This record gives sequence, C-alpha cells and structure tokens, in this order.
Amino acid sequence: MGDARSVIVTGASRGLGMATAAHLYAQGWTVVAAMRSPAAGLEHLRAATGAGADDPRLIGIRLDLDDAASITAAAAEVHDSVGAPYGVVHNAGVAGVGCLEELSTDVWDQIFSTNFFGAVRLTRALLPDMRAAGRGRIVMVSSMGALRGMPAIGAYSAAKAALERWAESLSFEVAPFGLGVTVLVAGTFKTDILELTPTYADPAGPYDEFHEDLERRGRRFVRFAAAPARFAPAVATALEDGRPFVRRTVGIDARLLRLGTRLLPGGLIHRVTATVLGLPRPGAYVGTPRQRARVTAGGDA
Repeated sequence: MGDARSVIVTGASRGLGMATAAHLYAQGWTVVAAMRSPAAGLEHLRAATGAGADDPRLIGIRLDLDDAASITAAAAEVHDSVGAPYGVVHNAGVAGVGCLEELSTDVWDQIFSTNFFGAVRLTRALLPDMRAAGRGRIVMVSSMGALRGMPAIGAYSAAKAALERWAESLSFEVAPFGLGVTVLVAGTFKTDILELTPTYADPAGPYDEFHEDLERRGRRFVRFAAAPARFAPAVATALEDGRPFVRRTVGIDARLLRLGTRLLPGGLIHRVTATVLGLPRPGAYVGTPRQRARVTAGGDA
C-alpha cells in the first residue's frame, strides 16, 4: 500500500515547490522532493525544515521532466521509497517571455515538455501503484494564464490551460479507483520564476514598445506579490479534498480574475484585463514613427 501520508512534490528545490515541501514536512507528511539537482536542493530543504540527513520523511530524488528516462527512473525510486504515494503535486514549471514572432519552436517545445507533457508522463508512471492502493490525490499547480491568455507569455498560458483541461479529463478516469484531482490556480507570488524567466524579447524588434509598456506595469504588480509560504497551506488543503475534482484559486489576484471571468462577458473581461495590465489600445502602434522606420528598413519583412 505504501505510506498513507507520502507526497511527491516536483520542482521542490525553490519557490512554491520548496515552500510546499517544507510545509507538508512540518505537517507530518513523508515528502519526496523531486528536483533536477537533488544534492544541492535537499540541503536547502533540510536547512528550511530542520530535518536531519538521515530523516526518512524527507527524500530527495532526481527528476528532469524534459527527459523520459529520468521520469521512469524517478517513478521507480518513488516505488522503492514509499510504495504507492498518496499525493502528487505537479508544481515544476518553466516560462519564457516573448511574443509569438519572438519565440522559437524550441522554446515552445520546452515549455510544453516541462509544464504539460512532463506532468502527464510522471502521472502515468505513478498511477498503477496509486490505483492499486485505491486512494490518493493529484494536485496540479496552474496559473492565472490558464484562466485568460496573458500577453508575452503565450506559450506558458497555453501549457497551463492544457494542464487544466487534462486535469478535468483525468479526474473522470481515476475517480472510480478512489483517486481525485485538484487544480490550484496560483496568483502572483515572489518566486525565482519572476527573476529567472528567460526573455526572448527583441529590443530592436516590432514589439519593443509593447514590452516596455508591459514591463513598466509588471514591476508594480511584483511589489504586491505574496511570499511562497502563503501558497503552501493551499496545497495541504488540496491533498485533503474529497470530491473527484476541485478547482480553487490561491491569491487575491487569481480570485478576482476567476470571478471576473465567471461574471463578465468575454469581450469585456478582455478589455478589463488589457486595462489592468496597462496594454496599449488596439491600433496604437499602427503608423508610429518606430513602426514606419522598421518597415522602411525592412525590419518587418
């Protein structure tokens, strides 16, 4: 059967994943912390939790969601360590800043590989044990970008939206076996992803004005972002959910966006989102000196 209070947390070396792993450990869970570099990541987790090097309730495993062999090896290590885990928290994720013309297909592939296909492959590898145990919870960490497509992070928004639709489908499939699925739509939190997300914006390209406007407003939002520790209790709650499928928001900004999406017509919420983000009005760049100069120079060819 395995440890009835064991949980796997992906992306546990930093940000929301690390905060989640530390919180669940403090709540008495056996935490399998999955990360690309477990040696360094586990040391940080031990420092955050006070766990000793031989503590059986804090286990670090290597997991690269872009590598199918790594996923298979990680699932086998989970089986050997805790048997059938009760919970799986799909937290690992990557993003990239850039408009469609600026993002290469390789960047799109990597974002979908980590944020969506990696979660699919890991869940598929773990399901036989969980299904045989007849209990468990799969938690998907989503984003506001899954509620409304966000500018300059289109690939990330699309991958998170795909994750949510798959989570709904999965919940129907696993419910007869005693398993459930929860989606947590995260608002803005102060994590490394805000600083380390690579940007593919072209400072001399046609979207330079767009990025300038968006970055100016974005810096204001970051000042109000919550600490990752504020997110972790929501994961603990999600692991105790009893319904086959649950979706909830975490953070006031995510809560307001979801409410607006429910109550307002699509066209209106689109305009409201553009206003809140400080985006330029439709047609604002048509015929501007910058754009005319690029056309003349063949920059848009």
